[in-house]
Amino acid sequence: MDKWVVRSSIFLLFVAMSLAFRFSLNPNGKHFDSLLTCLNNNNNNNISSSSYLKERIVELANDPHTVDWMKKIRRQIHKNPELAFEEFETSKLIRQQLDQMGIAYRWPVARTGVVATLGSGSSPYVALRADMDALPIQEMVEWEHKSKVDGKMHACGHDAHAAMLLGAARILKQLQDTLQGTVVLIFQPAEEQGQGGKDMIAEGVLDNVDAIFGLHTVHRYPTGVVASRPGEFLAGCGSFKAKIIGKGGHAAIPQDSIDPILAASTAVISLQNIVSREIDPLDSQVVSVAMIHGGTAFNVIPDSASIEGTFRAFSKKSFNALRERIKEVIEGQAAVHRCTCEVNFTGTEHPIIPPTVNDARIYEHVRRVSIDIVGEGNVEIAPIFMGSEDFAFYLDKVPGSFLFLGMRNEKIGSIYHPHSPYYTIDEDVFPIGASIYAVFAHSYLLNSTRNLNSYD
Repeated sequence: MDKWVVRSSIFLLFVAMSLAFRFSLNPNGKHFDSLLTCLNNNNNNNISSSSYLKERIVELANDPHTVDWMKKIRRQIHKNPELAFEEFETSKLIRQQLDQMGIAYRWPVARTGVVATLGSGSSPYVALRADMDALPIQEMVEWEHKSKVDGKMHACGHDAHAAMLLGAARILKQLQDTLQGTVVLIFQPAEEQGQGGKDMIAEGVLDNVDAIFGLHTVHRYPTGVVASRPGEFLAGCGSFKAKIIGKGGHAAIPQDSIDPILAASTAVISLQNIVSREIDPLDSQVVSVAMIHGGTAFNVIPDSASIEGTFRAFSKKSFNALRERIKEVIEGQAAVHRCTCEVNFTGTEHPIIPPTVNDARIYEHVRRVSIDIVGEGNVEIAPIFMGSEDFAFYLDKVPGSFLFLGMRNEKIGSIYHPHSPYYTIDEDVFPIGASIYAVFAHSYLLNSTRNLNSYD
């Protein structure tokens, strides 16, 4: 009997300890399988919440009042175009809109730029960028909101870019309580001069920024289609100017002169051989001489002659190598013809812009966002382009991605290439651009916060 009592007591004690241990792991009394179901439901709730926010952003972007407001802003900017570092009225208009929305900003940045922030005020930080300068072009489009300034025109879509970024700001302000970090809104001057991005960075606009996104309206794709690519996207662009110095004299007695015209001519021809005979045909590069100056009379050999041109390449390695080879060729041809030369690559009017290289991870995020907004069939892989963009300066500092936003629409004449005096914007693209801006920023912050929490 005693043995039975002892054994029973031990058994009951063991059962009690087991139950206590199990309860400590699952205090609410749920089975482990039920707990997994609960966790999965929480994850599904997060996914549903994220999907709802995307839908809400698109809904807000397509609200007729928001669309009309973006069009109004764009048209005000379009009627009063301002060139690089002269965007005082454009900047004032942007600041007025930010003030009305209650969004804090810093100004002036790089003379006329504006940098606004909204969200938690803490990390992570994500940046959205739009440019705002016009071009020295006489507008030939006859419409109600035609440029009022002779010889100046928004012929590259920067008025639309600024309006869409303001649209994104308006949307994100309404969803500010859901932002899991800080959004930095960069309204940049002087993109056309290739200097604005550098100057903005020098004044700290990328401090603490983890990623950046920008877009550009293009006529290559119809309205509703977007395109980009991972890695090398747009070419780096550089300019060069060479002064070849000889010895002037009468053209009838050339033996007493050192002819810089001849040296310049052979330099131009030899520069063409770099791409055609020295570069891998699969590594696209360009060297073009577009200006030649020399002499003031038909029978006088001048003291000097100058040539100017541009060069482009898609990788930094190729770009830098091309630059060095241009210098070697010009100096070599000058020496062969007994001349000296000065080769300059750092002109202030046309500074060197590096290749635009999209970060693969950020590109993929932008691609998924774009699919959510315009549908998978309207998201394309873009080919590489020889055009250049000073957004490349930002990508040199932080991971980011650049996107082409299609807006070709034959019915309204939105068919002309950038820098054309007939350049026309299809304003139906505004809700798409504002949505992509806003969803990218919101979802990037949300994903970044989740990734950080997963390591806690």
